[in-house]
Amino acid sequence: MDSYTVTFARSARKELENLPAREVNRIFSKIESLSHLPRPQGCIKLTGESGLWRIRVGVYRVVYAIDDDALSIDIVAVRHRRDVYR
Repeated sequence: MDSYTVTFARSARKELENLPAREVNRIFSKIESLSHLPRPQGCIKLTGESGLWRIRVGVYRVVYAIDDDALSIDIVAVRHRRDVYR
């Protein structure tokens, strides 16, 4: 299986910078695993949004888009669960 390239939106990068270091480490490990398995067990396709998926990392949600043709994953948002869908 080919490996996917993971990129971050500028807003997602800023959101990560504002999180505690311990949470960032947990989130990065999950994001790195997306490069090998872009649709892991527990991921959910968001309804109403074209092509967006989300994974849970504790109380945080990682929202991302998958491009299977280009083998790329674009991280759109990393937010607390109370704010992610607003």
